[in-house]
Formats: sequence, C-alpha cells, structure tokens
Amino acid sequence: MLDRVTKELENFLQLIEQRSQFHAGYPYNLSCDYSAIAKLFGFLLNNAGDPYVEPDFGLHSRKFEQEVLSFFAELYKIPENEFWGYVTAGGTEGNLYGIYLGREIYPDGILYSSEDSHYSISKAARLFRIKHSVVDSQINGEINYDHFEQLISKNHHSPAIINLNIGTTVKGAIDNLDKVLEILARNEIKDYYIHCDAALSGLILPFLDVAPQVNFQKPIDSIAISAKFIGSPLPCGVVLTKKKWVEKVETIIEYIGSKDTTILGSRNGHAPIILWYAMQTRGYAGLAREAKTCIRNAEYLFQQLELREYPCMLNSFSNTVVLQKPSQRLIKKWQLASFENWVHIIVMQNIDREKIDTFIHELILEEGLLNNAKDFQLQAVS
Repeated sequence: MLDRVTKELENFLQLIEQRSQFHAGYPYNLSCDYSAIAKLFGFLLNNAGDPYVEPDFGLHSRKFEQEVLSFFAELYKIPENEFWGYVTAGGTEGNLYGIYLGREIYPDGILYSSEDSHYSISKAARLFRIKHSVVDSQINGEINYDHFEQLISKNHHSPAIINLNIGTTVKGAIDNLDKVLEILARNEIKDYYIHCDAALSGLILPFLDVAPQVNFQKPIDSIAISAKFIGSPLPCGVVLTKKKWVEKVETIIEYIGSKDTTILGSRNGHAPIILWYAMQTRGYAGLAREAKTCIRNAEYLFQQLELREYPCMLNSFSNTVVLQKPSQRLIKKWQLASFENWVHIIVMQNIDREKIDTFIHELILEEGLLNNAKDFQLQAVS
C-alpha cells in the first residue's frame, strides 16, 4: 500500500513539474522558493477571528499577518491608525468582503460593476441580495463611462456601491477612478462606497512610473489584492479597508476570544508567513523590479505578435496580452485561458523572453505565419 501511495505521489509530482513549464494563461507567479519555511507546514496554524485581537487559541501567525497588512497599508497610503484588513483566501474573498461592507453601510444601495468585472462581483450581489446594475464595457475591457453616468443619473436618489476593476480578468483593463469620481460629483451623488478589485495589478501599478494612482488618498473604501503576483503555493490575498467601516459590523465571539470581522471563521495561518517571507526577502525594490520586468516582457510579446500581423491587444500598464485563439493543441499545451475567439497570456515572472520566443516559434509553425524557423530567428532579433 505504501509503495503504491509513494508511486502515485511521484507520478503526480512529475506531472505538475511538466505542466509548470508551459503555464502561460493564468496569473500565477511560479518562480518562488519557500523551502526555507517548509518546516512550519508540520504544524497547524489557524488565524480564526480578527487579525488584531489576540485569541485564547495559541497556534496562530497574527504577528506575521499584521506586518503583511502594514506593508500593504504603506503601499496604498493609508495611515496605520485608520486602516484595517486581513489575509484572505484569495481575490474572491477580498471582493466579497468589500461588497459586503458596502451593503452594510448602504443597505438600500445599488451595486454598479462593468460586464468585464470578475464573476465574484455578481456572486456577491446574489449572496448579499444587493440590487445589481451591470455597466457596459468598452472594447478594451474598461468600463463605459457614458453608460455608467446614465445609470447613476437614473438612480441618483439611491446610494451607489461601485466596483472598479484595477486590471480586468480577461483584458487587464484599468477603470479610471478619477473619471468615476467626476461622474459622481457631477450627479451630486454623496452617498457612495468604492471597492477596487486589484487582484493582479494591485502589486504592479504602485511600482510603475506614470501609472494611474489608486490608493486611499482618494475616496476609495476598500481594495482586494491577490497574492498571484507575489507567488504562493497556497491561494491567498489581502483586503484593506477603513477601520471605521469594520467597527460597524464587528461582533464579539466568546468561543474563540476574538471578534468576528472576516468572511471566514477559521483562516489559513500559513499564508501570512508566506507573504511575510516574500516581502522580507524581496521588499519594495525587488517587487518593483519584477513588476517592471513583467510589463516589459508583455510589451515584447505584443511586439512579436504585431510584427507577424497576428491579431492581438495590450492595455497600458498591463501584463495581459490578448491574442486570437490559436490551435487547440497550443491552448492545451500552454494552458491558455479562452474566451470567445480569443485567448490571453499573462506575463508573470516565470514567463521570460526565452519562453516567449518558444511560444512565438510554435505559434508560427502551427499557424503557418512564416515559411520556416529561420525566418523567426531573423525577425525576432531585428
């Protein structure tokens, strides 16, 4: 029995190693090494309850969680005494939490989100029974501001709960916060709550020169960020909001000796240590280098596709390259995310130029864009 179990695990390890070599369609940083903290996985760590309340239960990692949250608070320019947050199970939980707070603050509010918003936003509307108004998107995936203003003007007597995409799931588009604020002011909407879904771009935009500024110095109320860009063997993320909003919904739970302020009860205690380790070993400077490299490599991929007149699109400040759907063989091999007649490649830290060249070479041969491999080599270096 033990031999069979060992063999099954060895086979699965080989399969995952092989699949990791050609993983390009989903936003996961596969270039991380967490072997230094592997021994901690021999222990149970549960961060149940509020990250800032010391519970009776001793097997937790709140110290690390608090340091992670301070890192993000500094990145998003909200004072230590004004913010609250926690390490989530991922971007979806962060979105659920932000929309939940909006509903609690404005029970009669209307949720506005674009048709390119992540599916977790419509899920939040259903779960929390919020009236949901879907806004049209522009062709690049950005919210249609004219349609948004039409809907806001029509419902100007109702509070607005607004989800803005800071990098859409499919096209990497960034909704313009300043334009949305102008529309709210023009229509005299004073009761509003703005949640920012920054699942992937939340750890890219702050490090890019002249990129749009999205932080708490502007009137946003919550932001959800996934750990995808940082890289983690466990799905996780961070949600940040204003402390004053959380105080409206917290309840004391005697059983755990803490406050119930999160979506989940038990929370993964290893995830904060993973994030803490990444931040301690890479820091702001390291993450900034990685963000700029991913953007440059995305631009390189886009240029190589354009050079061959292959239909493609790349939004500003995005590492998501959209291209016409290739053969099913390439989609399967490179694990590309498909939608309608398109796929995308998300250029993460593990997608370097050598791997991009390999993909372009295979695409050329598969699609018959050039006569032979020599043509590719000549054009790639020109």
